[in-house]
Amino acid sequence: MKPSKYQSISPGMTALLAAAAGIIVANLYYAQPLVGSISAALGMPPAAAGLVVTLTQIGYTLGLLFIVPLGDLLENRRLIVGGLVATGAALLLAASANQAWQFLLAALAIGLGAVVAQVLVPFAAHLAPEATRGRTVGKVVSGLLLGIMLARPVASLLAGAGGYHAVFGIAAALVLGLAVLLHFKLPQRRPTSPLRYTALIGSLWSLFTSTVVLRRRALYHAGLFGAFSLFWTVVPQALGSARFGLSQNGIAVFALVGMAGAVASPIAGRLADAGRTLGATALALVLGSLSFALPLFAPQAKAPALALLALSAIVLDAAVAANLVLGQRALFTLGAEVRSRLNGLYFALFFAGGAFGSALGGWLYAEYGFGAALVAGMLLPAVALPVWLMEAAEHTAARRTA
Repeated sequence: MKPSKYQSISPGMTALLAAAAGIIVANLYYAQPLVGSISAALGMPPAAAGLVVTLTQIGYTLGLLFIVPLGDLLENRRLIVGGLVATGAALLLAASANQAWQFLLAALAIGLGAVVAQVLVPFAAHLAPEATRGRTVGKVVSGLLLGIMLARPVASLLAGAGGYHAVFGIAAALVLGLAVLLHFKLPQRRPTSPLRYTALIGSLWSLFTSTVVLRRRALYHAGLFGAFSLFWTVVPQALGSARFGLSQNGIAVFALVGMAGAVASPIAGRLADAGRTLGATALALVLGSLSFALPLFAPQAKAPALALLALSAIVLDAAVAANLVLGQRALFTLGAEVRSRLNGLYFALFFAGGAFGSALGGWLYAEYGFGAALVAGMLLPAVALPVWLMEAAEHTAARRTA
């Protein structure tokens, strides 16, 4: 692997990239707590209301596979700024939409544009030297995760004050302002890949089949992200039930609790830089499973049960944050020329796990209750443990023969 021509990345640039990642990825989640009000305002039938979120997710998945790989082909700053301008336009369309088809088109475009967050992360890895790459990626991913965690409660609070139009209008202003700022602040990065776009996309399958690290890291994180999606699908419903009786604002405040888990990202980056990825991965998987056990033993009293659920959210979010960084750090050691493609594949694969977890959790909660959903969440990260044991055995054998 060719070393980065950059000897260091300044704290200011790292903070800017982290903030940018959070602002961009938050656009994927603003609509989730507002589905009811958006669909009612636009006259959508209840059966079609889920399209508000589903189309954004479809757009994001398509962007991961067909736009993020362009980071290995096109000048990165221009790609990022252009994506932000397109996202800002889509957000303005969502803010001004007065018909369902307009908002749904905007939702699809928002998902497509938001993938520039996954061009930024490899970009940060390129700027950082090898010795501190994990820490840099960890800090940027912390910003990304804070954007995910803040988006839902912020959207709920803003919509309560000014309606969903205000949420998307403010988001558009943030994104377009960010485009201007990054245009002037980011250095240029011109990839040297000789591939054409069709060959670039065609190489995704061969990268998947030939890269053991990608397949393993995607499986590890698909289990954890599936558990994460399951948790945040069923827990808001449980919090609003008679068991806890929280209002919409109370649920929004509870969602802020998980932000504490984002501190695990830079810690995981330091562990990866120190060569402790294997052990840290096991810890993340085990903690992800155990986080679901805590609410299963909650007492009937509301206050301690709510405290245990909050602790579960923090532990789970920390496990997810740490494992995401560990995976990206491992992939970014495989060569600057394939970083964007590997990152796009990685996210597309574990987002499939997230979609499965969300669907599974919603069904189990409706059919069998909160306890059944918690048991399923506990099992999802554990599915990856046999593969981790195989990797650990290979690692031990390689050390003995070295």
